[in-house]
Amino acid sequence: MAPPLFNDAVHWYMAEITSRIIAETGIPSDRFHLGKIILQCLRDDPNAVMQIDGATGESDTNASMLEKTVKCATCFKNYGLTKGDVMVLMAPSHLDLSVPFYAALYTGIIISAIDRTLGVKELRDTFSISEPKIIFCQSEKAPDVQVALNEMHLNAIIVTFDKGDYLCSLSEFMDKYADNTTVEDFRPTDFDPEETASFLISTSGTTGLPKAAEVTHKNCALSVPMFWVRSTKFPIPTRMGLIGAPLQWITAILNFLAAPMFRYIKRQSSLPLTQEHAYYLINTYRPTYTIFSPTLMTSLIKGCDQNQCDFTSFELILLGGSAVPPSLIDDIKKVSFNTNALNAYGMSELAGIALLGDPSSPASSGKPLACLQYRIVNIETQEDIEEANTPGELWLKGPTIFKGYYKNKEATEEAFAEDRWFKTGDMFYRDENWNFYFTERIKLLLKYKSYQISPIELENVIRQHPGVLDVAVAGLPDPECGELPVACVVVKDGHTVSPDDIKDLVKESLSDSKQLRGGVIFLNSIPVTATTKVHRRKLKQLVLDMEKL
Repeated sequence: MAPPLFNDAVHWYMAEITSRIIAETGIPSDRFHLGKIILQCLRDDPNAVMQIDGATGESDTNASMLEKTVKCATCFKNYGLTKGDVMVLMAPSHLDLSVPFYAALYTGIIISAIDRTLGVKELRDTFSISEPKIIFCQSEKAPDVQVALNEMHLNAIIVTFDKGDYLCSLSEFMDKYADNTTVEDFRPTDFDPEETASFLISTSGTTGLPKAAEVTHKNCALSVPMFWVRSTKFPIPTRMGLIGAPLQWITAILNFLAAPMFRYIKRQSSLPLTQEHAYYLINTYRPTYTIFSPTLMTSLIKGCDQNQCDFTSFELILLGGSAVPPSLIDDIKKVSFNTNALNAYGMSELAGIALLGDPSSPASSGKPLACLQYRIVNIETQEDIEEANTPGELWLKGPTIFKGYYKNKEATEEAFAEDRWFKTGDMFYRDENWNFYFTERIKLLLKYKSYQISPIELENVIRQHPGVLDVAVAGLPDPECGELPVACVVVKDGHTVSPDDIKDLVKESLSDSKQLRGGVIFLNSIPVTATTKVHRRKLKQLVLDMEKL
């Protein structure tokens, strides 16, 4: 008999950890205090390897991380930072990135992890939202950070992970503000984890102006275990997690939280995750688990010959962040038959996932999780859709839903319907077995005359061409028709593909309203965000610029 799709093993495991915390503190809500949970888990297994920088081979044990994070948390308090202050992290995924990360969770400081490549204007826009009190970055980025702070008239200390010419480094900060508090004597700050923010997570960066989703300690404490509801082996459901995303992405944040909780090695890298470096990390360290975007996974598999990379160490690969092409899971099975490859649907505002894949229905985004309530709603009438196989907007409600957009009341009110139902902005339908299927992001739909056109539907058709490595579809503004679909295509090495080849494939597959009336553009690569999602704004601007030529 097959095991159930989801089980309660992870919840029993987490209950055992948190019951010991509550027995010591006498505070029932501490079951959701991320700092106290992390601290307890690090203390439980001090000799275990906690993290490895795949670029250098350097590592930390739980014991060494305890020493560093407790010292850093003490420095935060002695410097004058308090619960609710905002800390910005912008750096590669080296080992030191974890130090202020966990220290902030101990003390109730809000973590705002941002793209380390942002320029002065983008930093200014970001700081205008978060108003940070302390910023951790590399010394090479510190001048831009200082200019942005000056322009915003913000008084924040800049701490560099490496030694700069005139700035305060992490080691200097810790030496200056440390005291004699030991790991044994240290106590995290008490606060209400249901109301206290843990992270400000940038969102909407690929389609519009950035906002910051305010996610609480309780949101994350309930969300992290949901990734492991299919597992039965605890405390260690997997041996090593490969973190492919930078820290500003929700999946990286959740891996930073889950690794000490579930005692798997957090394998990150201080170098950019190029295709070649990803192959090196996989071949050298043999990770057993990862979360990749479909774009990154596609490039790793399709750009690889049989001898370049051995994917067979992976027990579980979760795919999320954007629409998953139906063929991708089959492609993963071809390179690693025993790997469990699953879709996972989530977003920053959910502090994680809402749907987790079902192996019996690989084309779906997955089945609902027990922590949330679900509705599919007609976007025109706002009425519930009860019948199967009828698309509508997915609405969600439950304890993992974020508080709102930080200091943005208008955007928060727009995101929620009555009684705090969160409107995801994503179109789904469900089948008779309650598998949910993603169809489109509402904001990404192209409007051609009276028709709504899904870029993802077009992309899935074009990907069937044997010479296509990658594709993304954008809309070209047209005064009479609204928007004309344009296919931006990356051709595989050694293949020749013409615009007519792509157009003919679409003609054979889709109705007249969905044809590529904007044409076909060939690119060397599709513009992506730091989290490897298609950067829709940049793609559209690229199409507009090429139209002017």
